[in-house]
Amino acid sequence: MTLNITKSKGARLNKTVVSLGIFDGVHRGHQSVINTACKFKEQGLDFVLFTFKTDTVTTKSKYGNIEMLLSDVLKKEHFEDLGVDFVYSPEFDEMKNMTAEQFVEQVLHEKLNAKVVVCGEDFRFGKDAEGDAEKLKLLCEKFHIETVFVPQAKYDGKKISSSEIRNCIKEGKIKRANEMLGYNYYYKLPVLHGNKIGRRLDFPTINQEISKGCILPKFGVYITRTEIDGKLFQSVSNIGVKPTVEERTVPLIETNIFGFEEEIYGSVVKVELLEFLRPEQVFESFDELKNQVQSDIKKTKEFFKNYNIVEDLK
Repeated sequence: MTLNITKSKGARLNKTVVSLGIFDGVHRGHQSVINTACKFKEQGLDFVLFTFKTDTVTTKSKYGNIEMLLSDVLKKEHFEDLGVDFVYSPEFDEMKNMTAEQFVEQVLHEKLNAKVVVCGEDFRFGKDAEGDAEKLKLLCEKFHIETVFVPQAKYDGKKISSSEIRNCIKEGKIKRANEMLGYNYYYKLPVLHGNKIGRRLDFPTINQEISKGCILPKFGVYITRTEIDGKLFQSVSNIGVKPTVEERTVPLIETNIFGFEEEIYGSVVKVELLEFLRPEQVFESFDELKNQVQSDIKKTKEFFKNYNIVEDLK
């Protein structure tokens, strides 16, 4: 279990290896940094991941939401899977005026008892991002802290970055985003009561509102995979504001899950985005909408014929 020690007071930590970064999305580049740091646990060091509270450092979108790839809760789940023992995640404002020297002495040395620090080779820190990898190394040497710099992860010849992944998600390039993430981008949200339009069309759906702060994908229809109680199901999802039925202000994910008809209102369900099918559109009638949904389902089932889906999670 990964423990959050941001607010903790008391005894000093045992000797630690500390990984540094924002880790928004925990993409392949972030995973490389974390995996490198995790190896030092073999030397008897506890593993601390330093990051900032996500929604205090990311930029705002035109919708007024913080564009998070993953909430702090979901990030913590990834950290646990990757072997992180502790997370230290203050708000950005608490440290934005701290100099590079102060950060190394007060945070890495005094607070986290670091013996090894691991970060990407392009890591910046300190007030106005004054510190780079070379400065981090020099400052850490004063406290006998070893520094390890991990090369940038690349995809298609370019550096993998959270910004590029966000752009891909907003443009509907979900396959490219997933390849850079190293996993399928997903939403993990509670199931809400809907207007049951899907049932009237003979295609029942579960409905989930995209939380304020989550990045909004390109509106439209996606081939998806849905996890319920440890089982994975093939599915197709419409993400948007339902212009044919009702004009919503909060984007909704409507998912038709193949072979699943149980009512799971209130349950938290994970929906993974696999491939973008088509943009959201307005239909002149319910018959036109129904025909299009049938076409979307047919294309989705054809997709899964060549997709290795595991029905039960191991």
